[in-house]
Parts: sequence; structure tokens; C-alpha cells
Amino acid sequence: MTPSQQPSTPSYTLTCRMSQEAAALERLCQVVRIRGFKIARMAVESTGEHLDIALTLEGSRPIAMLQAQLLKLHTVVEVAQEPGAVAHSLRA
Repeated sequence: MTPSQQPSTPSYTLTCRMSQEAAALERLCQVVRIRGFKIARMAVESTGEHLDIALTLEGSRPIAMLQAQLLKLHTVVEVAQEPGAVAHSLRA
């Protein structure tokens, strides 16, 4: 199979809001990597006590699995898959 005939890897866009805390971004990136996804693009904006993160990810595993794992991080408040479909909303 030539490179032009290889199937493309699925791409997903997630938005994530998390509390600003030391090493929070490193933990998020580690979960993404361990769950088999590659970060193609990442934009982070600091909004007071939170970080708003836009992630473009590539990977062939189910994105719902990654969303569930990200929500287990104590600093993560919300994870949504674009366009606008919120996987889980704010925690109580």
C-alpha cells in the first residue's frame, strides 16, 4: 500500500475546562497519550481560575473512552466534543 492509499486516522475536537493547578496540563496530556491519541493541535486560554483548552486529536480508539478518563482527573470540570455536543457537564 502506498502512503496515499493508507486510511486516514480519525480526527476529533474536544474542549475541556479545568482548574488551574500545578501540573494539570501535564496530567491531561499524559491521559491523552496513554489512551492512544495524538495531539494534533492544542490551544490553551487562562480565564481566571480555569484553563479553557481546545484539543484536536487523532486516534482510532473511541473518543468517549478518552472523555470518560479525562473527567476522572480531579482538575477537569467539563469535557465537550465539538460541534457543541457536551459529553458531561459541570460537576456538582
